[in-house]
Amino acid sequence: MASSALLTSVLAPKQIKEDPESLQIWGKDWTNGFVVAPSAVVFPESLDQLQDLVAYARTHQLKLVPSGGRTGLSGGAVASQGEVVVSFDRMNKILDFSAKDRIVTCQPGVITANLQAFAEEEGLYYPVDFASSGSSQIGGNVATNAGGIKVIRYGLTRDWVAGMKVVTGSGALLDCNAGLIKNATGYDFRHLMIGSEGTLGLIGELDMHLAPQPEPQTVMVVGVPSVVDLLNILHAFSDKLTLSAFEFFSDLALQKVQAHRKLPAPLANRVDNYALLEFDESELAKAEEAFALCMEEGWLVDGVISQSQAQAAALWQLREGISESLAPYTPYKNDLSVRISEVPGFLADVDRYVNEGYPDFEVCWYGHIGDGNLHLNILRPESLSLEEFFHVGHTMSPKIFELVQARRGSISAEHGVGLLKRDFLGYSRSDEEISLMRGLKNLFDPDQILNPDKLLPLTEA
Repeated sequence: MASSALLTSVLAPKQIKEDPESLQIWGKDWTNGFVVAPSAVVFPESLDQLQDLVAYARTHQLKLVPSGGRTGLSGGAVASQGEVVVSFDRMNKILDFSAKDRIVTCQPGVITANLQAFAEEEGLYYPVDFASSGSSQIGGNVATNAGGIKVIRYGLTRDWVAGMKVVTGSGALLDCNAGLIKNATGYDFRHLMIGSEGTLGLIGELDMHLAPQPEPQTVMVVGVPSVVDLLNILHAFSDKLTLSAFEFFSDLALQKVQAHRKLPAPLANRVDNYALLEFDESELAKAEEAFALCMEEGWLVDGVISQSQAQAAALWQLREGISESLAPYTPYKNDLSVRISEVPGFLADVDRYVNEGYPDFEVCWYGHIGDGNLHLNILRPESLSLEEFFHVGHTMSPKIFELVQARRGSISAEHGVGLLKRDFLGYSRSDEEISLMRGLKNLFDPDQILNPDKLLPLTEA
């Protein structure tokens, strides 16, 4: 347990909070169902302070839980055993920008939307985007290798990290890659830190690539009778043009977001599934050709296309508003991925399992189908308490993960492992891989002070 009297040896009193309200706010993320019990929250403001904090934590055996925008959905930023939460809220500055390199240097607490706005001011573009862009932080995005809605064209966060400075659990300051495009000098620790969920080191500074501004985008929403047809539509459009996004949502998801945000239906008649496509405005004619082909083949039954940027934003609400609209139902969430070709069969397998075993549960699907990432949301019936529902959810997960494993997929596509999926890691990683991961954890964090009990199962396989 930490106390402000001890922590003030490395931080100013104004950088430490111990009141119950602050502990609850900064001690959790968006994940439900976990005890929240940190002993303190600290707000470092520099790399030097991060190093001092780690050195102090090693000496006094304090456990540190890094915390960004707290938008995670796997409990990766939850402090439940008296840990000290390390918030990056005050490490939120743009430090440098090189127009010739198209690289921005920033602290980890920079809000995603603020980095996007900075890029736009410079005539450039930061393409990694998701519904939580207004509150998620770049450091957290890197720590979880966040994906989002543009992966089909622009890739993951990993693809935009040019370099980083990170303080390991041993107290070492690593300067990884220094913004180089080519660097063939052995192990790239930058990529080891990306997706490590703060278990190996605390990210203190980032060099992020920026892209040229894209041309204006057009959005199309189409009604799709069968999940199988989604892949046919994806193939037809990808053959003719470059897609920026290819999103999927079920009719149940559409109903929920319509009710929550008071949105009109995009199409005259309801269908079981919908796809949202985004592409360059200049490729409209090619998109119309692909649409006509899909109509002829019966792969889609109707569609609507944006006529302005305002209409494009309105159509995006149908997809991006889903998670928010489901929150009142306290869904049991699973973020999963399989190969794109495996999506229809996997969806059918999961639906069959839930419908047969739990007929009172509503299954709400949406996701980034263009990259094989599916968000499974099982909605809580009013007859079950929150505790009962999450108990049933935990009971269901192993079977769902078996279905993922059978198709060589991942139990976490973009939300990390954290606490929620820690004990299920074996469904996506072999015993040999987990053993090597433990070895890396011991090497970089020999005193086990960084984000304890996250990511890796508590017991040896």
